[in-house]
Formats: sequence, structure tokens, C-alpha cells
Amino acid sequence: MMAKERHILGISGGRDSAALAVFMRQHHPTLPIEYFFTDTGKELPEVYSFLDRLEGFLGKPILRLNPDRDFDFWLDEYGNFLPSPRTRWCTRQLKLRPLERWLRADLDVGVVVNSYVAIRADESSREGYQATHANMRVHLPLRNAGIDRAGVIEILRQADVGEPEYYAWRSRSGCTFCFFQQKIEWVRLAEHHPDRFAEAVAYEKTALRDGSPFTWSQGESLVELIEPERVAQVKADYERRRERLRRARPTNPLAVVVPDTVDDVYGIDEAAGGCVICHK
Repeated sequence: MMAKERHILGISGGRDSAALAVFMRQHHPTLPIEYFFTDTGKELPEVYSFLDRLEGFLGKPILRLNPDRDFDFWLDEYGNFLPSPRTRWCTRQLKLRPLERWLRADLDVGVVVNSYVAIRADESSREGYQATHANMRVHLPLRNAGIDRAGVIEILRQADVGEPEYYAWRSRSGCTFCFFQQKIEWVRLAEHHPDRFAEAVAYEKTALRDGSPFTWSQGESLVELIEPERVAQVKADYERRRERLRRARPTNPLAVVVPDTVDDVYGIDEAAGGCVICHK
């Protein structure tokens, strides 16, 4: 007999979606949740090791949804124009498209799909994945439970899952060459994963040769960004911003200590930032 209802939860490789998975496992252990990860094939190595660790806590596999066509195929389809905040074809083709293909048959025959999305209580202006089918139901358990960023970190700590190692030098999950990265993160990508940085440089050179109006980092190419003098300038600018932030932050002895991230230092509004399905 065909199931009348499904429950799905997308794992991005970031802390919020991982904390939501832990939360649902702890508070709704009998719910038959299907955990999935839309794998572009261009993720950081730390993402895959974190997924393995999370699977150990959940006690069930995280389904890898691989796109039927990879990044290189779609880059060619888009005339070697790089994705950008204005043309997010990578999210549409490598994240949303595989998810919709996975669910389409059930949705079309009347199965209700409950999708649990990791939007926190301190992200009041942010929306999650928007249902594109009448039988899709989107739920926001973290927001409903009043769980904020500090709460997310505490959930992962108590479950002994921890956080992805890349948070030591990067603020978001997603592809190695995600265009939402800040300049300091590109510099750190070159330091931590020089082979992945070189791949991003190669894509950018091809795109610029074929007339793409975009570079990975706004206003300059990666080749320009990685020049020694420019690297020193980017690092100095980052440290100045971090110091100003620390001086401006009021001291609260009762507050939960949350480590600084690149987003903190640059004052990025997450609601205006990256795609939920990639970064959460």
C-alpha cells in the first residue's frame, strides 16, 4: 500500500540543518524522517566527514541525491557564465532540481510531503524552501521551539556531534567556490585547500575568456585576490573589523559564548545571504 505521507529533512553540511536533525531525532524519534543531502560533487572534504559523523548519531543513512548532470554540464549550458547572487543557476540545477525529481512522483499522486527546514528563532525575516506543490508542507521546528544560533551550537555539543571542521576558517557550507564567500574566506580556501582554489581559478579564467560578466569574488578575479600584497590587505581588513566588533560588543557574563565567525565580523544579514538549501 502506498504511503500517504512522507517526512523529509535536508542536510546541507552546515550546523543548523545538523542541529535540526538531532533535534527531530531526540524529540520525534518515531517519525519516519528521510534525511537527504543534495551533493553537487563540489563540496568541501570536511562536509563529507561531518555527514558521516552525523549519520552515526542518527542511526540511519543520509541519502545522497546526486544531480543527473554535474556542475560542468550546467556551466557549459549557461555558456560558461559563472553563477552569481543574481543568477543562482547552481542552486536551481544542482540542489532544487534533484530534490524535486526525487519527490515529484509521490506529490503528483497525492502523497503529502512534510519538509522540515532549519530556520532558527533569531532569523525572523528569513524564509525557508518555498513549497512548489500543493501537497508540500514546510515546517520550521527550530523557530517554533525558540532555538537560536547559540541553541543550535549547544544541541550539537550535547549530542557529541560537534560542528564541521571548516567553521574554523569559513562561515558557510556549500560548494568550495560558492560566490557568497567573503574575500577572507577565498584567501583561507587557498590556504586550506589549494587544489580546490586552483579549480575555482580555472573555472573563472574560462568564464572570463567566454565573456562572463561575473567573477567569483565581486570586483576582482581570484588571481588578483591571491597576490601577496592583496592577501595581506584582506587579512588586515578582517582583523580590524573583528577588533572593532569585539570592542563594540557589550559584556554579558550570563550569555552563552558563541565563537566569532566571518559573518559576525562582516555584519552579514543572513536573511539576505546564501540559499537556505545550500547553507543551512
